[in-house]
Amino acid sequence: MEQQAKERKSHQKLGKELDLFTTMEEAPGMPFFLPNGVIVRNELENYWKKEHYKAGYQEIKTPIMMKQEMWEKSGHWDHYGENMYFTYIDEQNYAIKPMSCPGAVLTFKHKRKSYRELPLRYAELGLVHRHELSGSLNGLLRVRSFTQDDAHIFVAEEGIHREVADILTLIHQFYTHFGFQYKVELSTRPEDFMGEIDMWEKAEETLESVLKEKGVSYSVNEGDGAFYGPKIDFHILDSLGRSWQCGTVQLDFQMPEKFQCTYIGEDNKSYHPVMIHRAIYGSIERFMAILIEHYNGAFPFWLAPVQVKILLINDAQLQYGEKVKEKLEELGYRVEIDDRTEKIGLKIREGEMKKIPYMFVIGEKEKNDNAVAVRKRGNENRGVMKIEEAIKLIQEEL
Repeated sequence: MEQQAKERKSHQKLGKELDLFTTMEEAPGMPFFLPNGVIVRNELENYWKKEHYKAGYQEIKTPIMMKQEMWEKSGHWDHYGENMYFTYIDEQNYAIKPMSCPGAVLTFKHKRKSYRELPLRYAELGLVHRHELSGSLNGLLRVRSFTQDDAHIFVAEEGIHREVADILTLIHQFYTHFGFQYKVELSTRPEDFMGEIDMWEKAEETLESVLKEKGVSYSVNEGDGAFYGPKIDFHILDSLGRSWQCGTVQLDFQMPEKFQCTYIGEDNKSYHPVMIHRAIYGSIERFMAILIEHYNGAFPFWLAPVQVKILLINDAQLQYGEKVKEKLEELGYRVEIDDRTEKIGLKIREGEMKKIPYMFVIGEKEKNDNAVAVRKRGNENRGVMKIEEAIKLIQEEL
């Protein structure tokens, strides 16, 4: 394990070598994503959106900045104010959001709700800002601006158990999709909690009962819950066995009451819903940093910024190479062509350094035979094959 760790590079070095992201003094803690990094990020977000749509979530977007009075009402002003950024507009104080939950609450309140609409699952890829000390900033792992994959579910009290169980299933699906194992932690009432103790005890018992019913092994982290409710935290284990806290499920009886969120029950009476805060990636930036190091920059085929690189022996194969590139792009693959007047050995070595999943080498013989010489990442030579056969190979990779 130690030797494996030595051979690996940090996500910051890999990010630079693979042209994924950069950081600049002009915006400390606020990363700049380069075209390759945006591709990886978009693929993560596309997968997230697809699976959330299938699971019955509705995507929303809420403002990045709201009035100070709203943050005072939510409790963030008292419990989180030192980590927030502020501004003054039209003779009023505003705060840039450090998290998206109050925006989801206001979205819920925008019109009257019926019990028939619950559970109502709002999902948001929300850009948030938090003030971190300059000495703690670390690439994508510790930043001041990042995108949280938040979801806020409004549910009747009797529906909490099933909803939390479904969330655990969704989180398991995501982490196993990336090849992660994970540990689970139940975090209980902190010292600066809001609300009544009996409500906290009920919330903690509910979360614990779901974990037991699902047969999930977990530890208890006493006093580490959010100020508004207990939570289940998920710590993923990367390929080096390192633990990273990413996902969370938080039960909140407080905020819906503070904002007077209500729904009309079957008996035509008004009730407060319970709010479940939930994240899976945690933040896109941090999750990307973990993935970069987990894969050592060698992303699986579906995530790779460049999936196939076409390498030409010389200019005589350029027209055929362009046809191959066009055919692959029509099928939705991300393709580059290296038509430089460099030796093919150099081109192959550079492709390996950039961790390209597949390289298609084209010389005169391949051009004349409507074929390509296929090389798979890791200096694996798959031999010469017809272009249709090569396409079938990478389709199986997906």
